[in-house]
Amino acid sequence: MALIELQNVTYHYPYVKSAALQDISCTIEEGKFYGIIGENGGGKTSLCNLLRGLIPHFYQGKLEGKVTIAGTDVMEWDTGKLAAKIGYVFQNPFTQISGIKETVFEEIAMGLENLGVPKKEMVDEVLRVMKLLNIEELMEKNPNALSGGQRQRVAFASILAMNSDILVIDEPTSQLDPQGTQDVFEIIQMLKASGKTIILVEHKIDLIARYCDEVIVMQGGRIVKQGPTAEVLSSPELPELGAVAPQVSQFGHAMAAAGMPLDHIPITIEEAIELIQKQKGAAK
Repeated sequence: MALIELQNVTYHYPYVKSAALQDISCTIEEGKFYGIIGENGGGKTSLCNLLRGLIPHFYQGKLEGKVTIAGTDVMEWDTGKLAAKIGYVFQNPFTQISGIKETVFEEIAMGLENLGVPKKEMVDEVLRVMKLLNIEELMEKNPNALSGGQRQRVAFASILAMNSDILVIDEPTSQLDPQGTQDVFEIIQMLKASGKTIILVEHKIDLIARYCDEVIVMQGGRIVKQGPTAEVLSSPELPELGAVAPQVSQFGHAMAAAGMPLDHIPITIEEAIELIQKQKGAAK
């Protein structure tokens, strides 16, 4: 089922001559996990801002084409209701924190408080989410004193507490170590398993290969390729489109060029190992 539809969308930020997004058309289906990849400055964050409704409601500027979210034109959405429907985890966890709450508990509860959720229901939901993300020990801490990884978890908790149907996540692991990255993707997987629609910008292509259902490639403000993850990430044209291919898919293409092709181009290490073992077995 189509949840978000973009039809020939072009967007200019205020006072900027060149378009940040150019003639974009795509469909986001309910319950799927989408990865957005591509060159720096290619329009990935602008696309996130559009999908989240920050364009045009916050950034203003000139928007052409049509953006439909859950069957309603984005221009007709009430910003408060849109904020409740679509959660946004920003690239920098230090900008996600409001700066006005004195405890992590209050920070996570703020969105529910703004929606007028009854106090007992709000408290129960915040406690549930904190337990789910294993951050109960942060409950009384000042959010402004947290590390980057801790802030990222609090940012996810704030979004989970709102129970948004759609999650737009912009490079959540850019400031995290390997363990923090793994923790974040476990959270994202848990959200996908619960039926959420997830749109993720991420430079760590191996994680995109492992977790996403579909991949969108952006270059120069345009969507230059979109499709199932295996199809997109195994494409030999990815480097020409400004995107990085998984190392194992590069290996697969090199094997083919050397006259020793695998059954297909792998995109994960596990897949590559399985294909090599299969090839060895066939050669015996």
